[in-house]
Amino acid sequence: MQITAIRAYQIDLPLHEGSYKWSGGNVVTVFDSTVVAIETDAGITGHGEVCPLGSAYLPSYPRGVRAGLAELAPQLLGANPLELGPLTRRMDAAMKGHPYVKSAIDMACWDVLGQASGLPVATLLGGHVGESVALYRAISQEAPEVMARRVAEYRADGYTKFQLKVGGDADTDIARIRAAAAELEPGDVLVADANTGWTQHAALRVAAAVRDVDVYLEQPCRTYEECLAVRRHTDRPFVLDEVMDDIGMVVRGAHDQAMDVVNLKISKVGGLTRAREIRDLCVALGIAMTIEDTWGGDIVTAAIAHLAHSTPAPLLFSTTDFNSYVTTSIADGAPRRDRGRMAASREPGLGVRPDPAVLGEPVLVADARGLTGTDGDRRHGIH
Repeated sequence: MQITAIRAYQIDLPLHEGSYKWSGGNVVTVFDSTVVAIETDAGITGHGEVCPLGSAYLPSYPRGVRAGLAELAPQLLGANPLELGPLTRRMDAAMKGHPYVKSAIDMACWDVLGQASGLPVATLLGGHVGESVALYRAISQEAPEVMARRVAEYRADGYTKFQLKVGGDADTDIARIRAAAAELEPGDVLVADANTGWTQHAALRVAAAVRDVDVYLEQPCRTYEECLAVRRHTDRPFVLDEVMDDIGMVVRGAHDQAMDVVNLKISKVGGLTRAREIRDLCVALGIAMTIEDTWGGDIVTAAIAHLAHSTPAPLLFSTTDFNSYVTTSIADGAPRRDRGRMAASREPGLGVRPDPAVLGEPVLVADARGLTGTDGDRRHGIH
């Protein structure tokens, strides 16, 4: 089988709640997502999606996805999408770094592999575990009383795991954590996610102030070394996210006992192929995981569900359903929230069927005729 064409589509994903806020004063109101279609000479088309969390979260940005695809896609024509190892190495040889650009291509090739084999991606990733997986709900950074009220609202929707966006003023964050914790019921899980927003001394203050609270602390500081220093001064369970960006960092963190949980984002590491490698290492080491992505719609949510659903239950700390946060549906067949849980499709591949009316015209096409577009990126144009 060979790749005959790669098409990219730009989709806006507005938020139900209007905005999403996290550390550093960052806010997003409409997410800019890119959908990739991989066409093959076997008549099978696979789909992937990547959606950076704005431009100030990780070393990635929405326009960079399309610029990277314009560079990378023509070099993948003729490759076998079923041979995911060689394809990953081919992408890495053609483009150093930029894993988020490669993520949607890799995801789409897993969709092709599933359709060609007649198997769900979760089966190919290790097999379905259980009937569904539990979701967490991210709580946008607001005043302490507002965030606490959100806990009660989301519990009414069936959630039992809550991720507070902190990483601002230390005293306000202490109040946020305590207010939210007061709303918890037995069995609930609370995570205070600073998204690198605290200095080391502020993180130590917060950790000391909430030592009597049943809360996980996530990625308090910008660097691995700062996070490790905080880890060594607190007995609160610890999650690392932004600094865990490849398998080598997971090995380092395991050696240093730097974390109890790793936040594994698919696009952060370059797609499902790399994510599976890291997932399997964490399973072997006994490290729990939150399995998710930076953001996205129906296709990203489907990929998250397949990776999460194929992970041993004791080591799946949490996962999420980004398509429930946004107002635009990209595809039929994607997982849908049911009382705080979701289930991966049992259909071949990712099990999603993108809506052509929503995708619109491609902003980029790489095929035998070369690299072409319409009027370029819907927002900014292809340069």
